Amino acid sequence: MKFYSGVSFRMYWFYLRMIQNGHMKFIYPEIEQGYKSKDSKRQNADLANASTAYTQAYLPCGYILSTQIDEDILDRYRAEKWLMLIGSVDNQSDLQSSYAFMKNIIGYDLAGFFNRNSSILKEEVDRVLRILL
Repeated sequence: MKFYSGVSFRMYWFYLRMIQNGHMKFIYPEIEQGYKSKDSKRQNADLANASTAYTQAYLPCGYILSTQIDEDILDRYRAEKWLMLIGSVDNQSDLQSSYAFMKNIIGYDLAGFFNRNSSILKEEVDRVLRILL
């Protein structure tokens, strides 16, 4: 079964087993709210860093907190064997959803945190924006 631009589903499970057995570690080059930039220099730098990470037994992983990522960018990273986790609360796949991964693999309900604290977070963002503007 193929999964994400020619990467097999089995390969991702292999990566997760390697991590669980201590043979591979995660690397998060950036945790993003969204990723809309089509800046090729940024993408090329990320991919170059990932090549180095592989040699040190790190799995390149993009952790996006929202669903705001261009499909072309997503396809490019996945084609380079990155595990890309996207901020969908509806998707319960540990290999696709950043929130499912956090809840099921790490053991913390990040979506629940945001739901419980949304009013506080909104108030703080509003306060900071009023100060800046």
